[in-house]
Amino acid sequence: MGHQVIIFDFSLIRGLWETRVKKNKERQKKEQERLEKSSLEKIKQEWNFILECREKGIPQSKYLKNGFVDTDKKILDTYGKTPQLQKKHVLSDEANKEKNKFIFQLSGEQWMEFPDSLKEQTYLKEWHVCNTFIQTIPAYIALFQDLRVLELSKNQINHLPVEIGCLKNLKILNLSFNNLKSVPPELGDCENLEKLDLSGNMEITELPFELSNLKQVTVVDVSANKFHSIPICVLRMSNLQWLDISSNNLKDLPEDIDR
Repeated sequence: MGHQVIIFDFSLIRGLWETRVKKNKERQKKEQERLEKSSLEKIKQEWNFILECREKGIPQSKYLKNGFVDTDKKILDTYGKTPQLQKKHVLSDEANKEKNKFIFQLSGEQWMEFPDSLKEQTYLKEWHVCNTFIQTIPAYIALFQDLRVLELSKNQINHLPVEIGCLKNLKILNLSFNNLKSVPPELGDCENLEKLDLSGNMEITELPFELSNLKQVTVVDVSANKFHSIPICVLRMSNLQWLDISSNNLKDLPEDIDR
């Protein structure tokens, strides 16, 4: 009786082995993706929890332990029952309300003039008025002796009253993108002015020499007007650090510009 000879098809075996290896790699890849996704979700969850804790003023020591974030919702619930943290939150709100009490804000094309009630609020420290059809600044602005900021950009203002010079504590004056053709010499009496923005008025050709008295000014923007030369008064502003006179009709420079 003859011997049986078993013949193996190695190509078939190799194919089966490669298929098994491929499936195993795919399984490992999916598992890795699952773990990575799980880690990203955890990181996202921890970050959102930290943000929520910060918004509520919860001390870091309450949710960060040994370098790990404790996302126990009880921490957030406890905050609502903690008188000290509640008190801080209330005090913060009260501080914001107190600050806003000194700020006047107005915007909208329905406004043609300032409201009558404004003249009674002489304690204001800031005016922020923009995008209105208001053309004039009332003379009673002289009564606002505590005014620090006068932001009046993008209106239709065509005249600056001489009473502007009464604002001895004014630090910022922004009259950009209005219809001014000139500014009064009295502006030079605003001795504490630090920033002057007259850009975008398109028609201003010169500044009064009296503005030389503005020794605290560090920023002047007169871009987009009709200046033919740099105003002499600007060269006399001893603290000036930044001047924008772009988009004008400059034809020459003053002889004493080196000052």
